[in-house]
Amino acid sequence: MSQKDFVLCLKLLLFLLVVSQFGTDGRQQWPVPYRRFDSRPDVDSYCEALYPFCPTGDPDGRIPFMKDGDIISIYRLQTPVWEWKYGDLLGKLHVMHDAVGFSSLDTGTNYTMEWYELFQLGNCTFPHLRPEMKAPFWCNQGAACFFEGIDDLHWSQNGTLEKIGEISGSQFNDLAQWVQDDNRTGIYYETWTVLSDPSPNATAWFESYDCSQFVHRTYRKLTELGAKLSSRSQTNYTKIYLYSGEPTFLGNDSDIFGQPALKNVATDIRKFYYSFRPHQSFAELAVSLLEAFRDVVFDKSFYLYYNFEYWHLPMKPPYMQITYEEVPLP
Repeated sequence: MSQKDFVLCLKLLLFLLVVSQFGTDGRQQWPVPYRRFDSRPDVDSYCEALYPFCPTGDPDGRIPFMKDGDIISIYRLQTPVWEWKYGDLLGKLHVMHDAVGFSSLDTGTNYTMEWYELFQLGNCTFPHLRPEMKAPFWCNQGAACFFEGIDDLHWSQNGTLEKIGEISGSQFNDLAQWVQDDNRTGIYYETWTVLSDPSPNATAWFESYDCSQFVHRTYRKLTELGAKLSSRSQTNYTKIYLYSGEPTFLGNDSDIFGQPALKNVATDIRKFYYSFRPHQSFAELAVSLLEAFRDVVFDKSFYLYYNFEYWHLPMKPPYMQITYEEVPLP
């Protein structure tokens, strides 16, 4: 290949990288597709979990193999976030956590499968501002956790524990392979769903990637594998919305924090996230809440980190909303 051909190929590659974010007509694709990866990276030692991730699950994420002829019951599991600590407090606000349960007829063994943050929700929603680093530092990985047992009281006391279907052991093994592939390529948690407005015909700018989205993907895969799913109750799920005009793409860490020309943007991003920093005193938190309110409501500004890139959201009423809305079983 000549030098001229090499330069042409390089330009073509760069062009494809740029237009991959856009539709076939050259416009930005909405919602922005969630980026998947070839493999899950190692966890940075700076990131620390207040509560260990998946303490009773297999360290390598392996899922037990079932006999082909086994009958596996499927359970819909839902409970208020941090129910074990606060009971139904967050349930009254419809802030719920979702999972899927399984039970083997052959062995009588029950299993729980859920997808959640490695380092708690706060770290997945907002970054750390480390003095030695220009760019905000994120501990935003999420992953699937599969472990033996279903804590009946935990799920049923203030939530849902309901059998919704059955599959064979062979179908379960196919599902297990899908879970491992999904878990290896979908590596980071995303709290926010961003819409243009609260109406039914709103444009979705960004979709969340959280526990309930994993459950929806699992139900769809179970249906593809031949499962018939049904519920006696309405299947509602928590959604946390932001509302904004059309977002503006800003770039990744090196684009923003490595370029002197974008120093003002870099400063604004760090200043915005400073209000959401962890480990604040009560007095600091009170001031930070006022600053965050000013940024979002008065300045109508929010910086979103999605696919390891930054976007600016021109916020508009009602700014943010937590809903508990029905998503029917597939």
